[in-house]
Amino acid sequence: MSEIKEEQINLAVEMLRRGLDEKKLRAKLGENWEEIVEIARARIRARDKFSRDDLWMDLEGLRYATHEVVARYRAERVKPESIADVSCGIGIQLIFFAKYAREAYAIDIDERKLFYARKNAEKYGVADRIRFIHGDSLSKEVVEQVNADVIFSDPARPPEMPERRLEDLLPSPLEVYEAYKAKTDAFIFDLPPQIRRERVPWKGEFEYIDLFGHLNRLTFYFEPLAKAERSAVMLPKGVRLESDPNLENIVTWTEEPKAYLHEIPQAVDYADLINELFHAVNGNLEMLLREKRRVLATSDEKIESDYFKRSYVIVGVTKFHPLRINDFLRKEGFGRATLRISIPENEYWRFRKRIEANLKGERRAFVFQFKDKAIIAEAL
Repeated sequence: MSEIKEEQINLAVEMLRRGLDEKKLRAKLGENWEEIVEIARARIRARDKFSRDDLWMDLEGLRYATHEVVARYRAERVKPESIADVSCGIGIQLIFFAKYAREAYAIDIDERKLFYARKNAEKYGVADRIRFIHGDSLSKEVVEQVNADVIFSDPARPPEMPERRLEDLLPSPLEVYEAYKAKTDAFIFDLPPQIRRERVPWKGEFEYIDLFGHLNRLTFYFEPLAKAERSAVMLPKGVRLESDPNLENIVTWTEEPKAYLHEIPQAVDYADLINELFHAVNGNLEMLLREKRRVLATSDEKIESDYFKRSYVIVGVTKFHPLRINDFLRKEGFGRATLRISIPENEYWRFRKRIEANLKGERRAFVFQFKDKAIIAEAL
């Protein structure tokens, strides 16, 4: 098979954007056309994930790759002298670690992924700091080649898992730890945010990361790298909360929404840092709602804080029924509505269509559900 050239991928990107069919792609791109097209498709889909548009990856590699904002944040936090990435995939996280490290190790059993990682390291200008090792990261032959201060692993998560467990991840952090514990006591593992903390057998820090308003990942740092027991980080703002067991519990609840609503990031909720957030925010808050996907606080006064996902002013409260909501929105001059409610995906657009029927205004409403009531709000 001949070597793939950058200009072939660029051509494939152009052809895909023009909507050309498979027959024309095959004729123009030659024997490697399938791989070229997949790299091109990945580049098109990756436009919001990386600052570069010329990275090498397949679609699976893109799916599991660390977002560049997260990769940069963690690299700046750790600034390792030397680090090994066990099962590095297309290499994005290791590349950002390598910007600080004098030596880094990229390890993967998939030779093609490792090839992409090398190409990407060249793009970012750090390939000369990375040693690329093709093989089973848990094998004695590979482990013996690694001499790193820190071991990092972002294991694959099988899609069908009734409960998130360390032993079901690939490779399992338990096995990674056993393989490399003689080398170092500093490990970093990417874990499913839903995993129960008591299932993690080591001491360290659980850091939950919100990215652009959505829970993105949980990073577990072993004790030598830990800064707190639990933390939450909101990116790209860079705002961080840490657990403090000495803080007085000032969290109170209310049964009625007040003048303003504040969405609390999922990372803060998962990290059990709502009390820490209440202390950090300069204002009189009360909790209103705590659901799996949505946590709301309310206040009488306007409070603006980077610790909130978003804040709103409440326009009114009505019965939670599409016709009642629609009637309220028409009378108040709203033209659009965004649902901030837990509703099955297949029902979302039908419900939204009913509450937006015949709206003609310019204002956008945000609709929340609280018990049997709909809270209608506008973003601050």
